[in-house]
Amino acid sequence: MLKRIKDSILDILRQADWLLLCLCCGAALFGLVMIASATNFLGSWKMVIVQACAIVLGVGIYFLMSQIDLTEASKRWKWLLGFGIVALKRDSSEEQQEIYRQEREEAIRLRQGIRGFPANIQPAEIVKLTFILVLSKQLVWVKEHWGLRSLRSVAFLGGHLLLMVGLYYAISSDMGSALVYAFVFAAMAFVAGVAARWFVIALLGGGAAFYLLWELDKIPDYMKERFMVVFDHSLDPLGAGWQQTRSLLALGGGKLTGQGLFHGIQTQGEYSGSLPFRYTDFIFSAIGEELGMLGCLAVLILLTAIIVRCLMVAKNARNTIESYVCVGVAAVLIFQTISNVGMCL
Repeated sequence: MLKRIKDSILDILRQADWLLLCLCCGAALFGLVMIASATNFLGSWKMVIVQACAIVLGVGIYFLMSQIDLTEASKRWKWLLGFGIVALKRDSSEEQQEIYRQEREEAIRLRQGIRGFPANIQPAEIVKLTFILVLSKQLVWVKEHWGLRSLRSVAFLGGHLLLMVGLYYAISSDMGSALVYAFVFAAMAFVAGVAARWFVIALLGGGAAFYLLWELDKIPDYMKERFMVVFDHSLDPLGAGWQQTRSLLALGGGKLTGQGLFHGIQTQGEYSGSLPFRYTDFIFSAIGEELGMLGCLAVLILLTAIIVRCLMVAKNARNTIESYVCVGVAAVLIFQTISNVGMCL
């Protein structure tokens, strides 16, 4: 019995990608230190403890997931697709508004001490994984039966994308998360061999549709403001541009080496004019203020290393489905790195 347990543990350890695991743990620990600094002004270690528990849990899940045969799992694509649709339906706009309300009240709740380990898990984050696995299966099947250069093939694959993006946006009105699916689809389809002309057509068509919707005033005003303040910082500095203004001030204040960990003026400031959401959305701004440009570069290098490792695993994968899955995960990391860091900039 003990021998079988020992052999199972050794088998799990052998199948793990230790370089990737170390890179991810390095990024997670870096984030843990910054969360500790960004929540220092609250006088509570609650978020640090929650994040530390999440890291330990994540490492455990990593080893368990390494035992899953993705090729066999992809054969149950109907169940995976159904799970994704059901999960997205739970990600309603009302639920998200409640999450945002909770985030606004987080400072008050943190001051009250640790009452447990509350954590919001957005269904869209889980569905990204099932979307990648199902799309990998579809790409392989379409490539074998129809090829990837015909209109029928592109329409079939695009239907899955439109289903997930349309459903998610209709339910949650969260365009940012919806765009992740589009980017992942494009990356995986490109690697699989979809003809370049379809990407050009999609970009031109998407751009024209966006322009038309803008001119017809079909885009919500709050979404328009988010675009406009990027190009005009003085547009609404006390409203739509408030977070962006504070973020740029924090990043600029850090200069080359930063103001020092636990010493950032805005990161440690308790007044309402300080950096908002400093331990979540604008953690990169807190890094820039306290660790400077060198700290920001360290984060970007670490994230780039994780992405490159994912692509290396994709290149050496045992089969096509597993290779596409690795590309999809790398695409998620690329998009979210660009969007989250870009938002702070």
